[in-house]
Amino acid sequence: MKNILVVGGGGREHAIIMKLSESSKVGKIYCAPGNGGISKYAECFDVKATDIEGMVELAKKLKPDMVVVAPDDPLVLGMVDRLNEEGFMTFGPKANAAIIEGSKVFSKELMKKYDIPTAFYEVFTDSDSAIKYLKQQNSYPAVIKADGLALGKGVIIAQNEEEAITAVKEMIDDLKFGKSSSRVVIEEFLTGPEVSVLSFTDGETMVPMISSMDHKRALDNDQGLNTGGMGTVSPNPCYTEDVAKECMEKIFIPTMNAMKAEGRTFEGCLYFGLMITPKGPKVIEYNCRFGDPETQVVLPMLDADLYDIFEAIYEHRLKDVDIKWHDGACACVIMASGGYPESYKKGIPMNGFDDKGQVEGCFVYHAGTKLDDNGTFLTNGGRVIGVTARANDLQSALDKAYEGVSKIDFEGKHFRHDIGKRALEFRK
Repeated sequence: MKNILVVGGGGREHAIIMKLSESSKVGKIYCAPGNGGISKYAECFDVKATDIEGMVELAKKLKPDMVVVAPDDPLVLGMVDRLNEEGFMTFGPKANAAIIEGSKVFSKELMKKYDIPTAFYEVFTDSDSAIKYLKQQNSYPAVIKADGLALGKGVIIAQNEEEAITAVKEMIDDLKFGKSSSRVVIEEFLTGPEVSVLSFTDGETMVPMISSMDHKRALDNDQGLNTGGMGTVSPNPCYTEDVAKECMEKIFIPTMNAMKAEGRTFEGCLYFGLMITPKGPKVIEYNCRFGDPETQVVLPMLDADLYDIFEAIYEHRLKDVDIKWHDGACACVIMASGGYPESYKKGIPMNGFDDKGQVEGCFVYHAGTKLDDNGTFLTNGGRVIGVTARANDLQSALDKAYEGVSKIDFEGKHFRHDIGKRALEFRK
């Protein structure tokens, strides 16, 4: 039996752990730092996901057969490199490949060099040049991105010149996101439906996972502030067989080959954020890891052993693994704290769960929860849990997920009531 250490402490990590726990080859699962819900499936240790030396020491103590590094920060900081130096089998890209998410400038220049379809762009390091460019282009909305990691908040879609200038000054002059925004990318605004496609790759073979549709805005009908995601459905109806084929030929395989050609072979989960524009699919962004909350609808659809896939990627034999998917659909509704994504309370008692933090008929993935001394679940973040259900069709999956949501209660709970609505309308 294989013992595994998973790095991270959110809904994505909970989804990975619950999928790994289904494998007949997996024994003990550890997680650092974990959360309240994860602690019911894995032994948790209070080591920060970004504490590379702390995590290496923990791995030396626990001696796991594999370490799964799930979040972006430790990947970009080189945690996989350090664990490999110490002889540990890992899942996740090395730092020189994780840069595909760690630097927007790198990823845009990679796409330009290898003719991978993306939005037209320019890079700036001083606000005067950037503002001059914005005035010359005079095209809105305009997309302004911080170069580095910014907790998913480093992208501003400016509706007019005033908003664009404010965003540029805050990023470059005020360093709103620290060093991450000392360089900015200004790019054209693309239109069309968005699609998220996660993919398994060992640098030689590329296996796209089932597609998904995210819902970023905080309120119903895509109103309110941008969030880390308020819900997802899978598969995404906009992602037809023809679109998938075009993405494989023009985006997925070329990206894998481009990274290899640059001496940055990507091994792990490569996330493609796509826009299906009138001129065909284009890349909005890459992520160097499983997306959250997309993972919470993609992994329940996986009809294969996740440990086998992780091991095959490390050993560069992904082509030998038979990866299948369940028929039907999957839906995830995020339950957030009142006030999210701005200010919100923590430590609010939650009820409606069974003793493992689950509800019948659903997978409940804990993102921001902790346990008190009495074993009661408390809120401990903005996005608190993801309630996910799989069924024969999307409407049934949504009905099951919302039934699960209705069983869980905590003061100030906030969720969208229209997850999947766009997908259902697209199908008609």
